[in-house]
Amino acid sequence: MKNSILLFFGILLTTNLGIAQFPEGKVVVKKLYSELLENPGGENPTRRLTIYLPPGYDENEQSYPVIYYLHGFTWSDSLMVSEDKFDKLLDKAIALKKIKPVIVVMPDQHTLYRGSWYTNSELTGKWADFTGKDLVAFIDKNFRTIANKDGRGVAGHSMGGQGALKMGMLFPDVFSTVYALSPATLGITESLGIHGSAYRRINEITPEQVVTGWNEFEANVIVAMGRAYSPNLDNPPYFADFPYEYINDEIVVNHKILEIWQNKSAIGMVDDYIGNLKKLKALKLDWGRNEEHELIPVTCELFSKKLENLGINHYAEEYIGTHGNKLWTDDGRALNDMLPFFDTYLKSSEEN
Repeated sequence: MKNSILLFFGILLTTNLGIAQFPEGKVVVKKLYSELLENPGGENPTRRLTIYLPPGYDENEQSYPVIYYLHGFTWSDSLMVSEDKFDKLLDKAIALKKIKPVIVVMPDQHTLYRGSWYTNSELTGKWADFTGKDLVAFIDKNFRTIANKDGRGVAGHSMGGQGALKMGMLFPDVFSTVYALSPATLGITESLGIHGSAYRRINEITPEQVVTGWNEFEANVIVAMGRAYSPNLDNPPYFADFPYEYINDEIVVNHKILEIWQNKSAIGMVDDYIGNLKKLKALKLDWGRNEEHELIPVTCELFSKKLENLGINHYAEEYIGTHGNKLWTDDGRALNDMLPFFDTYLKSSEEN
């Protein structure tokens, strides 16, 4: 009797494990050199690419839609797999028919100061152009893609979310569909504004401290943005100017630099790219109501209202969550919102 019970539970466990397993895609890693990324700031112009190929890719001749996924600040393409398990989530999404089989491309834009901001810079390289031009051309040449805008989408979280919005504005003939998860730094306010404590902190710590761990996160953000938005090769140690600085313990506004930052932020770019935004097939951004970074809900709402007032169709949604707790879980945004959104709007291999 005891052996029969053990056998029954063994069969039950095996059955449940089988149910939990999904057909697996394949992750491949490539390197891409780009002349666009040649720079005087010490960044490597050869970048790692992590590419997810859906189950069955090697057994057929189909062409697939592509989602270009842009990682967040301090993160990287490899961490998207090792930590976030994005590849396993994609296996599940395809098996559950949340999205048809799709290629997902994750470029590494982790820099010396932990983020490119997906922005062209005289100091660090032309990261926006690299993403919208060289990266896409490389993927179309080396993989079976639907090689037109209807088969391409761009998404990202935090720094990557604002990068996705910028890609939509800059390259509407490359990407048709955009999804921004909790996009960061869409405008220069809150922690990036005149009351941001990190502007003082930058003067109190060393460059080595800026990029160590999480203790100086906001200072790290501002330094990286300065190197992307307002580089100055004559201004060590960061070779960048900032919109606010402390002189004799008092905050001083650098109006010229502030204007540059405002114009290069996603909110500031909208007026110059209204026509491009209207070319997009679909655009969505979301954010958590309980964000640790107050800047994000404030600027996401401002960005959405600006689009609405300009007659630019889009989706915007606030959900109950923090900056990262509802992303990669079974009830999270990636599986249940982002991927189905692309399934709706991207041209699939079945339609090709």
